[in-house]
Amino acid sequence: MGQTTTHRITVCTSCRHKGRDCRPGYELIARLRKAIEAAGDAVSEDFEISGVACMAGCDRPCTVAYHGTRKATYLFGDIEADSDIDDLVAFARQYAVLGDGWCSSVDRPSRLRKSTLARVPAAIIAMEDTTERAS
Repeated sequence: MGQTTTHRITVCTSCRHKGRDCRPGYELIARLRKAIEAAGDAVSEDFEISGVACMAGCDRPCTVAYHGTRKATYLFGDIEADSDIDDLVAFARQYAVLGDGWCSSVDRPSRLRKSTLARVPAAIIAMEDTTERAS
C-alpha cells in the first residue's frame, strides 16, 4: 500500500508579473518538484506539490501556500523560481516537523520572513477554540 502525503504545497498558476505575460507558477512548480525530489529525505515523500488557478495574491506574484492536516496554513507572496527554491525546501522541512504548523517569522528561512501574506490557523483548532469560548 502506498504512503499518502500529509502536506501540500500549492502554487498559483495564474499569477503574472506586472506588465508581462509570463505566468511564473508553472516554472516554480517544476523547479520545486525537482528540488524536493533532490532533497532525498522524508520531505520528498511527505509533500505533494500542485497548482491552482488563483489564490488572490495577484499584487504579490508568485504566491505559494503550505497546508497540512491539523496545521496552520501559510501563504507566501513575491516568490521567485530563480532565487527562492532553497528557502521553500527549507520551509518544507521545517513545516513537516511542526506539530501544529505554527512558527514565528524569525524562525522561517530568510526570504520567507518578509514574504508571508497570511498564516491561517487550522480549521479544527479554530473550531475547538470557538466551542470553548461559546461554552
